[in-house]
Amino acid sequence: MAEVLRPEMLDISNDTSSLASPELLHVLAVDDSMVDRKFIERLLRVSSCKVTVVDSATRALQYLGLDGENSSVGFEDLKINLIMTDYSMPGMTGYELLKKIKESSAFREIPVVIMSSENILPRIDRYIFYYNNLNYDP
Repeated sequence: MAEVLRPEMLDISNDTSSLASPELLHVLAVDDSMVDRKFIERLLRVSSCKVTVVDSATRALQYLGLDGENSSVGFEDLKINLIMTDYSMPGMTGYELLKKIKESSAFREIPVVIMSSENILPRIDRYIFYYNNLNYDP
């Protein structure tokens, strides 16, 4: 069984000025399955993380203000430390969401974890290659 790391054990904050403050890590979780969203939310809250869950990549882009329209949150107040997304979602895959996030100067440095129940090696290789070569487009 995988070990859940406590936030104080993780160093994924983009803002080094807040290291002295006891702010919670803020995770944006993206999944079209309500059951999976609830599971991820509960797991992360038990790990003392602030969690925002959305049901699609489109909603994630709206939340981040990357959809070209008004976001639901003021950009200046938005601090995300980690994005977790499902791969298989209707409309836009987790990989397409990853690419849009990495194209943004504001969110480029945020780690993105893509989850999938499918063990498709070419897909995994594509993610690794993309992370190592952010200009790659298959």
